[in-house]
Amino acid sequence: MARHSFIQMSKLPNVKGRISYITSKVKQENLYATYRTADSTFWSNLARESQQEFKRSGTPGKCIEARELIIALPEVYTTYEPQQVLEEFTEEFRRRYGVECVSALHHNKKKTNYHIHLIFSERKLLPEPDVKIATRSVFYDETGQRVRTKKEITDESGKVREGCTVIPKGGIYEQHLFTVKDDRFKSEPFLREVKEIYTALINRHISHPEQHLKVFNPDSIYLPTKKIGKNNPKSAEIEVDNAARQEWNRTADMALISGIKEAKILEIKKEEIHQKASQSIQANGWLPNLFRSIVSTAKNLLQNLIREKSMPPKPTLDIDMTEFRHMRNLMIKLQDKAKEIKHLQDKVLPELKQQLAETKGIFKVKERKALETQIQQTEREIAEKLDKIPDTLKADGYPDVQTFMDTFRKMEGVVEQYNRDLAEWEQQVKEKGKPKRPPEKESVRERLRQLQAEGKQQRTRKKSQDRER
Repeated sequence: MARHSFIQMSKLPNVKGRISYITSKVKQENLYATYRTADSTFWSNLARESQQEFKRSGTPGKCIEARELIIALPEVYTTYEPQQVLEEFTEEFRRRYGVECVSALHHNKKKTNYHIHLIFSERKLLPEPDVKIATRSVFYDETGQRVRTKKEITDESGKVREGCTVIPKGGIYEQHLFTVKDDRFKSEPFLREVKEIYTALINRHISHPEQHLKVFNPDSIYLPTKKIGKNNPKSAEIEVDNAARQEWNRTADMALISGIKEAKILEIKKEEIHQKASQSIQANGWLPNLFRSIVSTAKNLLQNLIREKSMPPKPTLDIDMTEFRHMRNLMIKLQDKAKEIKHLQDKVLPELKQQLAETKGIFKVKERKALETQIQQTEREIAEKLDKIPDTLKADGYPDVQTFMDTFRKMEGVVEQYNRDLAEWEQQVKEKGKPKRPPEKESVRERLRQLQAEGKQQRTRKKSQDRER
């Protein structure tokens, strides 16, 4: 499959501390650039006002003072001028959403993850501060809640309790420098939009189309893998989880090539993974082992369908069209690779496992170890061959098997329709004896070229840029 962009958003309960951390040369071993669209006073005032409003609201939990995006960049970006890259990405956000930002460009300790931290405010400065003057004394209890009378905040001796506040008449009891939070920053559509914007921006500076990133489509047949961050205590768990997801993705590719309809694969993904995982989370909370078991069961179900499905016949070409011939040859390559994998999965591996089951006794330890090694090697060979299937298509600009198969089926339909129209025309000529205008071959070829372009990454990139404008 094509490489997906990684753009993650998190909430910041301590924006000043986070700014200090990401921009500090002492705390960051590989810090290449920093950029601010507002000074420290802005962020101090933002934090203070956010905390004051949160305290007055009485909402449980932590106050969210700002939000942060982490944007992973391909390694080719290390060849570009860091300050210029950072300013371009930060100003893009500020221009679109009109809020202030602080950003930093880092490498992780091992220099394997080049990325931007972009902190942004969910509020804007008001044109003029909104100041409220007390027309009479105003009282607040220890929690910051406003109360009606002074008696409610005094102790038995009549003294104001510690932590309570009294604002005298004529004093400022409330002051707003900022607008209320913009709710769109909390929404899923916002994050999807940001991913589209920054993926298009990243691709704009990558010259080779086959290296372009794409935004993961949750409605595709595939499952997303998770990125493992620096010093993540759950790294081992995530690696195992990613392995299960990759197994499903490989099996989904095999299913498509084997002739199983995309709609059927999506149905299994929805019913056997999404719905069952959702039910499990509601009943038991998030249990990684249970989720992996759900994915494994769904993968096995799909593999059973592949075993039952005969490999579709190799596509033929009734008319000489270069555009479709190239696609047909790619499809034949995929089918040949799939046949090799099916042979290993359905014949070689089961036979080895059967031999292992039959090899018993204390005098056959070496034979058992040899068979176990053969099984492991065969499983690795299957995984490697499955991983190479998308590579067959990337050289032609197709990001994954699903995109290629969708394009191929559409082109196949165009050719089949042309053949039907041509046969109908020939029959009419034969019966009526009058030559009529045959179906236009060149218009069909143009449609095939159009479908090819739409399926490739060059077209994906152009669409992303069009949306951005």
